[in-house]
Amino acid sequence: MDKGSVLVSSTTQPSTRLDPQPDVLAWRRPDAAFLFNHRSLSEYEEAIWKGMELVQKQVSSTQRPFSGVSPQALAASFEDVDLDQSLHSLSDALDEVERLYLNDAVYFHHPKYVAHLNCPIAIPAILAELILSSINSSLDTWDQSAGGTFIEQKLIDWTASRIGLGTRADGVFTSGGTQSNLMAMLLARETCCGSLSEPHAGRLPGLSEDYRKLRIFTSQASHFSIRKAASVLGLGYDAVISVPTDSRFRMNARALETRIKASLHDGLIPMAVVATAGTTDFGSIDPMEDIARICRRYGLWLHADAAYGCGLLVSRKYRSRLDGIQHADSVTVDYHKSFFQPVSCGALLVKDRRHLGCVTYHADYLNPRSQREEGTPNLVDKSMQTTKRFDALKLWLTLRAVGAETIGNAFDQVIALAQQVYRLFLADDAIDVIHQPELSALVFRYRPSPACPEHELDAANTFIRKALFRSGDAVVAGTRVDGRQYLKFTLLNPATTIQDIREIRDLIKSHGERYFRRG
Repeated sequence: MDKGSVLVSSTTQPSTRLDPQPDVLAWRRPDAAFLFNHRSLSEYEEAIWKGMELVQKQVSSTQRPFSGVSPQALAASFEDVDLDQSLHSLSDALDEVERLYLNDAVYFHHPKYVAHLNCPIAIPAILAELILSSINSSLDTWDQSAGGTFIEQKLIDWTASRIGLGTRADGVFTSGGTQSNLMAMLLARETCCGSLSEPHAGRLPGLSEDYRKLRIFTSQASHFSIRKAASVLGLGYDAVISVPTDSRFRMNARALETRIKASLHDGLIPMAVVATAGTTDFGSIDPMEDIARICRRYGLWLHADAAYGCGLLVSRKYRSRLDGIQHADSVTVDYHKSFFQPVSCGALLVKDRRHLGCVTYHADYLNPRSQREEGTPNLVDKSMQTTKRFDALKLWLTLRAVGAETIGNAFDQVIALAQQVYRLFLADDAIDVIHQPELSALVFRYRPSPACPEHELDAANTFIRKALFRSGDAVVAGTRVDGRQYLKFTLLNPATTIQDIREIRDLIKSHGERYFRRG
């Protein structure tokens, strides 16, 4: 089989070119032949081909997004695995991976996977994963990464320019939204309690009593990681003040200002406002311009959580929905949501690079101060991580191979699909849809009759989601709104069609009818 055909044909059958006999026993030799280097390139090639053929075999034969296996049944498969005893060959180990993992994996590329913020991934990014894992650069210091440092920095500068943060902007790649939001709240805390002329004076003695007065404002629909960040930073969950949303599940700017004034009246210290550009449940985008004006009025740090909505940065049709994000002091982006990248691939951007100094620590063995004076670019100087995976290569290769416009068009496509689904569900008397999507998420529930009691609807929609998952025919998400149970679509796959959605809708209604027939 021609090796190139694996990359261009989705129907190619797995190759039989490799020796099916145990072929990796040589890896156990005392000379450590199992390690990747110039002497083991043939073993490397054979291993990569075996892995690629296994993935190709699995993807080409997958008919459903999930097998429907239960946790109990799958756990039983692991009981006899003895990790102190190796298997006979790589082939045997891959057979085990197929049995324990791939046969029951959840396949995000399948058009009937419409649950969480998981996207199908770009082929150049998969190739980048192979390259970056093989070379295994760590991007914390220049002497471990060289050109990798400049690739990440170039992408940071490009993203900051797309946002409009200005010439003093900077940032760093992170593991995703939770880490980015934590880091943003750390920068906000240090900025609120110190100054750039005397930065981070509280590091040695720790937190003072005044830290108990700090408050963060975010909408009722914002991500849980903001409360988690407040807890990790020693502020506690109570430091996060929830702001009501409007009928579109966006932060109510008037209510925000009311809560800021109330906090000041109570002797508290407003620290930051978190505006969400794409809430997890609704995809709603907070009114950035209005929130930015309020933050300027009260001197508050503005953080924009655009982990989901960052795909609009490359959108031709909907970029204006992010208007006002350029005013943010910090911005979270998750390329592994809206840029079709494998996890993990995220970043935190800041308007003023000086704020990143609060995470700098100079270790003599790693990044001594002398290197900064010499102009050596060490990314660890602005990162909460020390060891840093070269995740930037995935986005780099994708942009260079297919272009930002292609990514933006794909994101536009799923936004347009969400609008189609909204109209489809509005016309269905058995579906109660509660908002018009701004991005590609839609919250709704099965309601066979307007007279059906709320507690029965909660139970029915819980049943529907579980029944769908057990069947494996489709994977949808669930959430609660005002204490009531709903279903949720998150549409991030351009291969999903309105016909796929109709079929999922019919499955939802079928399981709902089965629930009410139970008596």
